[in-house]
Amino acid sequence: MTDALGSIDMPERGRSEDEAAESQKKPRRGGKRGKKGPFARLALFYRQIVAELRKVVWPTRSQLSTYTSVVIVFVVIIIGLVTVIDLGINRVVGYVFG
Repeated sequence: MTDALGSIDMPERGRSEDEAAESQKKPRRGGKRGKKGPFARLALFYRQIVAELRKVVWPTRSQLSTYTSVVIVFVVIIIGLVTVIDLGINRVVGYVFG
């Protein structure tokens, strides 16, 4: 039986018998990582976390206070904008249905 792409019954062209045999084998586990116990893997995980945290560029105290104030001002502005929009919609709905 064939379709628009070629024969379904025939194996893919270009693949040797070795490649076909390798694709049918079970995949290997992760080498040395697969042989470690759960506590060793957990310790490795925490060591990797600490290593990544050492790469982080932490902000200074002045940068942190600047960023915090920018975020607070932005949130207050958005709260005001949403409040004005909500009051406007409330009045329009009250006028139409009230």
